[in-house]
Amino acid sequence: MSKKGRVLVAMSGGVDSSVAAIMLHEQGYEVIGITMKTWDYASAGGSSKETGCCSLDSINDARALAVGYGFPHYILDIRDEFGDFVIDNFVDEYIAGRTPNPCVLCNTHIKWSALMKRADKLDCEFIATGHYANIRLHDNGRYVISKGRDENKDQSYVLWGVSQENLARTQFPLGNFTKQEIRQMALEMGQEELAKKSESYEICFVPDNDYRAFLRHKRPTLDDEIGPGNFVLSDGTVVGQHIGYPYFTIGQRKGLGIALGKPMFVIEILPESNTVVLGEEHELEKSQAFVRDINLIKYASIEEPMEAITKIRYKDAGALSTITQQGNIMQVDFAHRVKGIAPGQSAVFYEGSDLLGGGFLMK
Repeated sequence: MSKKGRVLVAMSGGVDSSVAAIMLHEQGYEVIGITMKTWDYASAGGSSKETGCCSLDSINDARALAVGYGFPHYILDIRDEFGDFVIDNFVDEYIAGRTPNPCVLCNTHIKWSALMKRADKLDCEFIATGHYANIRLHDNGRYVISKGRDENKDQSYVLWGVSQENLARTQFPLGNFTKQEIRQMALEMGQEELAKKSESYEICFVPDNDYRAFLRHKRPTLDDEIGPGNFVLSDGTVVGQHIGYPYFTIGQRKGLGIALGKPMFVIEILPESNTVVLGEEHELEKSQAFVRDINLIKYASIEEPMEAITKIRYKDAGALSTITQQGNIMQVDFAHRVKGIAPGQSAVFYEGSDLLGGGFLMK
């Protein structure tokens, strides 16, 4: 074993994780690559040509790179665990009238767990991923995630659920680099095709981004079970019919199938009555939110109300707020009203660039 230690690197076949693996290899770590097969599109009724991290091409690309650099590579099939947990939750959340956050669940409950189990079997001290984030040991003895240097690519938002036990053995080699720098690094490593690879912003198991078709495929009786319901205004006035509440999300404006002469947005979903409430943009604004199932990163608990920046979406800039912990629930009071709080999505709290923790938005 090398002096730096043995590290298991999650390799999707994309430029980020590939460069992360090469960097660690060149830094003197004993690298073992692993590619996790989480999903195949054929079973979802999707495109016959797979794309993204689970495709055969991506797996082959990851393996070829590992072979080229002389380190081992394994494929780990976690489709059963992934499907049972992440995909079932995805469907259940829409049927509950919420907007799911599958990437967070996958990171927290599937990928890190699968990586750690395999790391133990292979005597790896560390695991590493291609996330754009940083990690350090704080003075208080806790491992802290902080934002990646590239604000446009920072992925700390999807990492709030990772446990302290797992963070203690995790490395993020790309945290202090920009995406442009990583692509340039790939070029300088002689990986021209890798440097040009595009990236997907879609949910990995919904490759065409058509979640309505995916829901119908996974639950063929869904339309019969739920059926059409009413569009109403916030005062209860019925203004039309919709195809079923699971096919809508908070903040949605396009694809409503109704025209009311001005831009209207989904402001509330009421599963019990199959009702979708529409309103004008200002009606999406709220001054308070509650967050469940919180996992704290920087501190073990938050004893007193504290000022924080709260992000309610991945690409949200964040809003100044006061957070107050109430057991496993966080009360968030925003300094200014924020738009589009969607139950089921993650709310993530920051102190400067440091991740305080996060949880799921409640109704």
